[in-house]
Amino acid sequence: MKGALFSVVLALLAPAGVQSAAPPASASAAGAPRLSLPIACDPGRTCEIQHYVDRDPGPGTRDYHCGLQTYDRHDGIDIRLPDMAAERRGVAVLAAAPGVVTGVRDGEADISIRAPGAPSIAGRECGNGVLLDHGGGWATQYCHMARGSVAVKPGQKVETGTPLGRVGLSGNTEFPHLHLTVRHDGKAVDPFAPDATDPTQCRPQATLWAPAAQARLAYHAGAILNGGFADGPVSMETLEGGQVAVPTAGSPMIIFYARGIALLPGDEVELALTDPQGASLAQARRPPLAAWRAQDLSFVGRKRPAAGWAKGRYVGDYRVWRQGKVAISRRFELTI
Repeated sequence: MKGALFSVVLALLAPAGVQSAAPPASASAAGAPRLSLPIACDPGRTCEIQHYVDRDPGPGTRDYHCGLQTYDRHDGIDIRLPDMAAERRGVAVLAAAPGVVTGVRDGEADISIRAPGAPSIAGRECGNGVLLDHGGGWATQYCHMARGSVAVKPGQKVETGTPLGRVGLSGNTEFPHLHLTVRHDGKAVDPFAPDATDPTQCRPQATLWAPAAQARLAYHAGAILNGGFADGPVSMETLEGGQVAVPTAGSPMIIFYARGIALLPGDEVELALTDPQGASLAQARRPPLAAWRAQDLSFVGRKRPAAGWAKGRYVGDYRVWRQGKVAISRRFELTI
């Protein structure tokens, strides 16, 4: 999610709150900055790409892999943290390439747009952010930083990896993440596929990412954002807030939960919970998903037996079945 950052001052940005209805611009990689990872996290472990640039020229959606991991007219890359607990620990936003700071904003509240009493963000959809000029018409924009975290000033020169601030929840967002937009001559460019001559075609091409970053940002059709065990029913709100209580020997329930993101139509989510002896405590396999899911929370569990919880290791297995095969899986463990 994004919005224009200081659109009145910075002519190269779109008007506040407006996203171009046109597909991403075509751009030659010649003379473009080589982009490094713009966030201090480990993709696939402590963060995930939630959305890519939308390359569909019409009202539909299409990411650079001809997949569905985007939304209409989304002009950047969203790299999200698993929950607010990770945000509170602090995750740095990093300059993706050398450049000069040409715009900053700080002071916007860290609050989900869905929260009761959330203030209007009209004209400030980017929230707290930074704009870098890399020369040759190239720029990068970093959005949704934590209030009070912006660490650079206009006119300051930065190098690749310079901390710009921290990931937050400011602006037009419902979850903590970094929105990165790459622009050339004022138009958004998809860093994974900068040539948008024919945005309906998905073919390998030279990206704007440096090799190390490209390897860490490999495309995955769906992922597991987080999972674990709780002592009672889990909601998206408690999970997002990092407020899940881990079961103990005295807990009334053991709940195994997992949250998948970017799941595809037809995917079937399966969960299984076993006790220290390997016996099944709970399991479920849901019907095929009817539509693409930006995020999907599932859980199974069991109430405490009269004899109490057996001591030892409890195991939760999460699987996503796709076309008859396991496409995504992870095992979680709890010791009581």
